[in-house]
Amino acid sequence: MMSIREEFEKREQNFMSPFGCLSSATRGREKGEKSCPVRTAFQLDRDRIVYSNGFRRLKHKTQVFLSPLGDDYRTRLTHTLEVAQMARAMARALFLNEDLTEAIALGHDLGHTPFGHSGETALKEIYSADFSHNEQSLRVVEILENNGMGLNLTYEVRDGISKHSKGFGKIIPDDPAEMACTYEGRIVRIADIMAYLNHDLEDAIRSQVIRASQVPPSCIRILGHTHSERATVMIRDLISASKVRGGELHLQMTEDVYAAMIELRQFLYDNVYRSPKVHKDFEKAKKILSELYNYFLENDQILEQKLIELKMDRCYRNDHSRKRTVCDVIASMTDRYALNLYKRIFFPSPLV
Repeated sequence: MMSIREEFEKREQNFMSPFGCLSSATRGREKGEKSCPVRTAFQLDRDRIVYSNGFRRLKHKTQVFLSPLGDDYRTRLTHTLEVAQMARAMARALFLNEDLTEAIALGHDLGHTPFGHSGETALKEIYSADFSHNEQSLRVVEILENNGMGLNLTYEVRDGISKHSKGFGKIIPDDPAEMACTYEGRIVRIADIMAYLNHDLEDAIRSQVIRASQVPPSCIRILGHTHSERATVMIRDLISASKVRGGELHLQMTEDVYAAMIELRQFLYDNVYRSPKVHKDFEKAKKILSELYNYFLENDQILEQKLIELKMDRCYRNDHSRKRTVCDVIASMTDRYALNLYKRIFFPSPLV
């Protein structure tokens, strides 16, 4: 008699496109373990990510606007959920593996620093120029979670997490080395930029960093006026434009929609991410993280205490450089944790 997991695996074989990654065909985990009788390998990965400490911390990590007072602004967690929703919609329409797609999407930003990309920039400057949030996300699931044991995720999920980041590169890259080994991972990379183009624009207008009238007319004409319209156009365009050629599935978009997305991204970089209001807060955030980093380098007892608080103390029983340890501590903090800690350490305490 087949288990529930085996029933799901059989259903995948009957339903999915030949380009989808079957959970029964996973390359496996670094540490062998007995299969779950109920969940497929990728369903299990998704659940492990959702139950992780790193996932819960995303709710108090910046997307673009630091510690917003309004409840409607995006955080790193709501960004992650929007990426997962968009990626799953595209994976479903292309008959790919939804569970794998969702697992990659939910885990793609687990290593993101507090204060968004300003935190990432700070760690590039003070720790290593090679620091990147996608590699830190991989480090979270492989080493830091489960107090040094990691989550023991499948190869396909770990690969998708490490390959999701694009910086200011091409939305759909030409270089195979930049692409995930699965189409599901490639879908997440595209969904990531679709999501932030939409919600960062909406949040920027809400915060009055920009006005709706400033958005390039061609972007409005092609993509739409609202978040819903833009998301619908982007998702449907990728689904309809993607074609099978030479035995491979080519994920692509029509020229006008792709060009509008590139134009909108440039508009956001010029008018939102580099705006005086946002940049001023980012400089403050960089200062906070830089001073905390140097403080931990010089104070063993405080560093050990924070490792315990962040449930990471067992991760460093083996040989790790002190700078690597401090970097992991800083990257794991939420915005509010870093702010409160900074106040306790550097602000004078009033006398009673």
